[in-house]
Amino acid sequence: MEVQVLKHPFVYYLLPSIYLLICVKGGMMIPAQSSTILNRSSFPADFIFGAGSSAYQYEGAAESGGRKPSIWDTFAINQSEKILDHSNGNVADNFYEDYKEDIALMKEVGLDSFRFSLSWSRILPPFGDRVKHWVTVNEPNLFSMTGYATGTDAPGRCSNYIGSCPEGNSGTEPYLVAHHLLLCHATAVKLYKKNYQASQQGAIGITVYTWWTVPKFQTISCKKAASRSFDFLIGWFLHPIAYGTYPECMQVLAGDRLPKFTNSESELVRGSIDFVGVNYYTSYYGEDLTSYNSSELSYTTDSRVNLTHEKNGIPLGEPTSSSWLYIYPEGIRRVLLHIKKKYNPPYIYITENGLADANSSSWTVNKATNDILRIKYHRLHLSSLLKAIEDGVDVRGYYVWSFLDNFEWDSGYTYRFGITYVDFKNGLKRYLKNSGLWFKNFLQKEANVSTAAASLLYSDQ
Repeated sequence: MEVQVLKHPFVYYLLPSIYLLICVKGGMMIPAQSSTILNRSSFPADFIFGAGSSAYQYEGAAESGGRKPSIWDTFAINQSEKILDHSNGNVADNFYEDYKEDIALMKEVGLDSFRFSLSWSRILPPFGDRVKHWVTVNEPNLFSMTGYATGTDAPGRCSNYIGSCPEGNSGTEPYLVAHHLLLCHATAVKLYKKNYQASQQGAIGITVYTWWTVPKFQTISCKKAASRSFDFLIGWFLHPIAYGTYPECMQVLAGDRLPKFTNSESELVRGSIDFVGVNYYTSYYGEDLTSYNSSELSYTTDSRVNLTHEKNGIPLGEPTSSSWLYIYPEGIRRVLLHIKKKYNPPYIYITENGLADANSSSWTVNKATNDILRIKYHRLHLSSLLKAIEDGVDVRGYYVWSFLDNFEWDSGYTYRFGITYVDFKNGLKRYLKNSGLWFKNFLQKEANVSTAAASLLYSDQ
């Protein structure tokens, strides 16, 4: 594999397959314009800047190292029609073989840390003392929803009135899966704290998928709908962790389809974090669902909320090539403030934040690496994140999604989130995009990065 703009070798250790964070250092300054100054020194001295990855999306080497099929291997074969380009992660970025060069490139950019996972089906080692921050489960709320309610992601289960799935129950399975993920998470945390934390001096938490829901209109019903949206998405996991029970609105609207914690389970789950990881990409308008079919029960409609990206024909934020991703940087600040106020976790990491480009086969490498909108996206979200910190939210790190272009789940290789371009048609060569160079500049303490830009908030209501 050829890596562009790569100078220094860097070896790191392959460690357990739950999400984990390790550190790298390095980088150089390039000139930048300035109006309002935003740079690394704008953030607390110990603030961590990193990038994220995922085993199936990055590793490849599907049959190497004793690896066996995961649910995504099975899903990509048996339900390939649900993947936009009918692709899979058998090769992906071949990170399993090329990790040394990729880590060296991260070092060159100046990242402090790399968030990655390994396939459970390849290796199941004990916890290691080189890892200081562990995430038990990544996006368990999204996994429960898309894997068991809509059936759009592995293992592809849903009711036949929701989607095309071989089997499943969208009204019960998402809640059962989430419930057991919470218990698994809490059990892993208990084990780590009992057997490893004192000697390894690490921290352990969970990462939730988030969006901010803006009341579509300034009415009581819309404000209540926005609150329910947050409870069903994020409160689903963070409320039990904070209080030992599910949100009240979930208990009322899902009824006996929502599992109940025993007293001992409630005690196990409550307080089972040292930190919360937050994945944020976009936001929605929320209003009451106008129709509800009680004979076709599903997690997707139990909240009785209709989510849209537009109001009166005006988008909530600047559209992107992804139909679901509108640029709304205020949302990341709102999410953080809400989590602090409602659940008050010890501290928070932004574990994913990023923007996708459509993958066009006709684009040259030069065109594909000229990702000005991605620079704009990260600059504005970092500015909004900084405001949240100034407002009193204890956020200790920011991880870009993603360092490399990769296999993007049900989108396959049709979208690119990376700050590094991967040439999937020419030996998986890597090229830093302009956004990668922007971060290389930003990550130098003496660098000045302009925050001046036209407003992306098409509407603040």
